[in-house]
Amino acid sequence: MNSPLTSEALFHLGPVPITAAIITTWVIMAVLVAGAWGMTRRLTLIPDRRQAALELLVSTLDVQIRETSGVEPTPYRSFIGTLFLFILVANLSSLLPGVEPPTAQMETDAALALLVFVSIIWFGIRGAGVKGYLKSFAAPNVVMIPLNILESLTRTFSMFVRLFGNVMSGVFVIGIVASLAGLLVPIPLMALDLLTGLVQAYIFAILALVFIASTVEEGRASFNSEPDSRTSASARNGDGDGDKDKDSAHQTVVPPLTPQPLTPQPLTSQQPTSRTSTSQQENS
Repeated sequence: MNSPLTSEALFHLGPVPITAAIITTWVIMAVLVAGAWGMTRRLTLIPDRRQAALELLVSTLDVQIRETSGVEPTPYRSFIGTLFLFILVANLSSLLPGVEPPTAQMETDAALALLVFVSIIWFGIRGAGVKGYLKSFAAPNVVMIPLNILESLTRTFSMFVRLFGNVMSGVFVIGIVASLAGLLVPIPLMALDLLTGLVQAYIFAILALVFIASTVEEGRASFNSEPDSRTSASARNGDGDGDKDKDSAHQTVVPPLTPQPLTPQPLTSQQPTSRTSTSQQENS
């Protein structure tokens, strides 16, 4: 078994060396794409067993996203689900004879951690805007900007180290036991490694979801805490224009309720004019 800290190139594709981990990764991606295409064909309103299994998988993923982060699963379902399935299949590929899981190599885990780091930035900007995402680094005070930037880098590095250490240690332990005690003794360890691969894929996907959801929430909170620019400009002028604008707006919206005086109106129609009375006296 080769050292996980070194990668031997099988051949070169131009200047790019192609290792066994890269080929295994391509095969896993091809299997996942072909499986997704085959599972999502000919969907009907009355599901058969294949469609029922697919709907159960999607609904379970939605429940996990909603219960873990408290957000709607639709924007994150594709990324988190693909991340979980890829790491799970990559970890389980160690059960095939002669195949080393690509997650036991540093370059694969570093690429997955880098993908999570980029997705955190993308989802943060998409959820809170560029201004809200950048302002979240200044929470709760501008003094915390270097520490918040360092935190975003270290938590991504910790995800890379955790996945690489757990998968690599499991592969090494099974390899050492198989070389010393034959093929039958490591079978319980292989079952334990299968469970470890499932747990590591779940932890990596959940951590990615938690980091993304917290970044989006902090960005929105920072954006909503920004005071109104118009009110702030009026307050900075110091001449009370902001209060005047608020008073005028209030008067426009709520009219004053002042009682109107009732003035008696002369009943001119019932009192004859002096000219009419004179004409009647002349006729009599």
